[in-house]
Amino acid sequence: MADEAPTFRLFVASFTDFLVVAIHTILYERGIYPQTSFLSARRYNFAVRQSRHPKVCEWITDAVASVESELLKGTVDRISVVIYSKQNKPLERFMFDVSRFPTVPTSDLDVPLESADVEGSSPSVLPLVDLEEQMRATMSRLSNCSASLDVLPKSCTFTIAVELKGEDDAPLTHPQPWIPVQGSDESLGEVNGKRTLPLRAVRAGEMAFETWVEELSEKAAQDSNTSSLP
Repeated sequence: MADEAPTFRLFVASFTDFLVVAIHTILYERGIYPQTSFLSARRYNFAVRQSRHPKVCEWITDAVASVESELLKGTVDRISVVIYSKQNKPLERFMFDVSRFPTVPTSDLDVPLESADVEGSSPSVLPLVDLEEQMRATMSRLSNCSASLDVLPKSCTFTIAVELKGEDDAPLTHPQPWIPVQGSDESLGEVNGKRTLPLRAVRAGEMAFETWVEELSEKAAQDSNTSSLP
C-alpha cells in the first residue's frame, strides 16, 4: 500500500482518523470530562488519551463520519471544535483549516491520485512516514496546549462545526446531522475579540492543513466573573 498512489477516499480517511484522535485529546486536555474517564492509547507512535464512555465515543464517531462525507464532496473550508460555558457561551475554538485539500469529482473518489512538480517528477501524494511524523508533532502540541490557555470554568460542553466554502450550500438531508447557521453566528464564536494560539501547520504531500486555538472574548468575561466571586 505504501508504494501505491492513494485514492482521495483514503486521503480523507487519513485526515478524519487524525481528527477523531484530536477531538479526544482536546476533551481530555481541556477537562470537558473527568480525566479518569479516559484510557491511555497510542497513535502516530505517540501516547494519547481516548474517552472510554460509549456514548461519547459514538457521538464523536458519528460527527466525524458526517464531516468525512462533506470532505469527500470538497465543500469544507474549516472544521472547529467549539467549547461552551454552561451558559452556552463560546469560550474556545480549536480550528482545523482544510481549505487547501484537493478537490476531486465524486466519480473519481476511488481513482489513485497523482501529483507532479514543476520538473515533471511524481512526488508522493500522501507520504506515510512524513505524515505520521507531522501528525505526531501536531498531537504533541495539542497535548500541551493547556499550558498556554486559561483554565476553563466547570460544566463546559462542546460541539463540532463545519464551515463551508463560499459557493457551497449547507447540507440539507434527513435525518439532518448539521444545523445550518450564518457564518457570523456568535454561537460558534465568530466574534472579533479573540486571542489566537498557533499550533501546527501540516504539509505532507497533498495533505496540507493548519491548526490553531482561539480564546474568545466571552472567556475573558467568564474569567473576570469567576475571579470576582467571594
